[in-house]
Amino acid sequence: MSNDDLTHENFDFRGFDVPDLKAVTLASSSDGDQSKQPKTKHEDASKNRKHGKKKSKSDARSKKRAGAGKTSESFDDYEDYEEREAVSKADKKVSKDRPGLFAPMTLREVTVRNRIWLPPMCTYSSFARDGRPTPFHYQHYVSRAFGGFGMVIVESTAVAPEGRITPCDLGLWEDGQIDAWRWIVDGIREAGAVPAIQLNHAGRKASTGCFAVGYDGQSVPEEAGGWPTMAPSEIAFGGLRTPRALSVDEIHGLVGAFAAAAGRAVAAGFQAIQIHAAHGYLISQFLDPLSNERDDEYGGDLTGRSRFLVEVVDAVRGAVPEGVPVLVRISATDWAAGGWDLDQTIALSKVLKEHGVDVMDVSTGGIMSGVSIPVKPNYQVPFSEQVKAKADIPVTAVGLITKPKQAAKILAHGEADAVEIGRAALRDPYWPLRAVNKLGIPSTEIPYAPQYVAGAY
Repeated sequence: MSNDDLTHENFDFRGFDVPDLKAVTLASSSDGDQSKQPKTKHEDASKNRKHGKKKSKSDARSKKRAGAGKTSESFDDYEDYEEREAVSKADKKVSKDRPGLFAPMTLREVTVRNRIWLPPMCTYSSFARDGRPTPFHYQHYVSRAFGGFGMVIVESTAVAPEGRITPCDLGLWEDGQIDAWRWIVDGIREAGAVPAIQLNHAGRKASTGCFAVGYDGQSVPEEAGGWPTMAPSEIAFGGLRTPRALSVDEIHGLVGAFAAAAGRAVAAGFQAIQIHAAHGYLISQFLDPLSNERDDEYGGDLTGRSRFLVEVVDAVRGAVPEGVPVLVRISATDWAAGGWDLDQTIALSKVLKEHGVDVMDVSTGGIMSGVSIPVKPNYQVPFSEQVKAKADIPVTAVGLITKPKQAAKILAHGEADAVEIGRAALRDPYWPLRAVNKLGIPSTEIPYAPQYVAGAY
């Protein structure tokens, strides 16, 4: 086939013709955007079923209930029954004022239909390298809105072309990109979800490779479409190219770039804005003393290192209507000695609340390569719980949350105000609708799209 047969306007089908699809890095990303972290043996905890005495006991009860000779499907049915019973008992033990997964949540003038949100996860699929979304992005995000997610947060979207993580990142750095977003935003809203967008600048982690470009985990050479990078200080991330240090005037310009991108997002119809201050990207680089060695007003103590983020929040808050919620994604710890930690996260969250931030999206890691992270189901939930309790601000929890019972318990225990389902949502765009069935909630109580009522669980 010719190249003409494989392209249609901005949608380049050649990006799907990859010899080794295992090179796609989404499976190894955190439950959020791509942070280039190594895989672990816990990468997909949902695939590991317990064995031994518990399994034998469950099998015995399953056979007693369903009769000998049943297949493993009967065990799955009984597991679903146990899951519903466990959640029912848990609900009786917690305070009645704690919302469930399907309780609405109001942020300023925006009401989200439930507490199951899709986090921003990079797909690196703007194949024309112009920052514009494509039909792939429409299918990807709108299908999950139909699948029942309450808020759909679009992946890392660059506020400047040099702020892209890869050449194939999305962007909102110019007015000409606004129209390309409108049909996607409209589709998400028509399917009942709240469309949100994550605004980002990758800093020293920009200009890296991906499945559609090559050079995965490396800096893309300029002759292959890469570019020089920038950061608070001239400190490289792992084996990536060394960035140059930003001047104060350039920092001020980037504050304006975030505000302008937020204004464009609202013009495109987005109902919420998330500022990316996690996973070792530019704002995170300013926050962390391991990557910020500046001796001016943007370095030094916590106040200095937080200044860039606070200025960005103020600028974004001033660029969007009062009724539009502003969220901040934060790494609560970088899992590295002498680096960013939970105490600083809590202190910063208190400040951000005073500056108009409505929700803290609590993740971890990303500033250092090669650190040891104790990855397991719920491994980041204790951080969201602490931020919620000590900073008195709504939070979302993320991190190998894969099962409905698991998600329901997080809310029932008061550990978060909403949960974000990442990799599990890549496998199952209809995860919330499946959760309705597994938790024993009548499908009539959940707003199925009319087109899908016939297939309700």
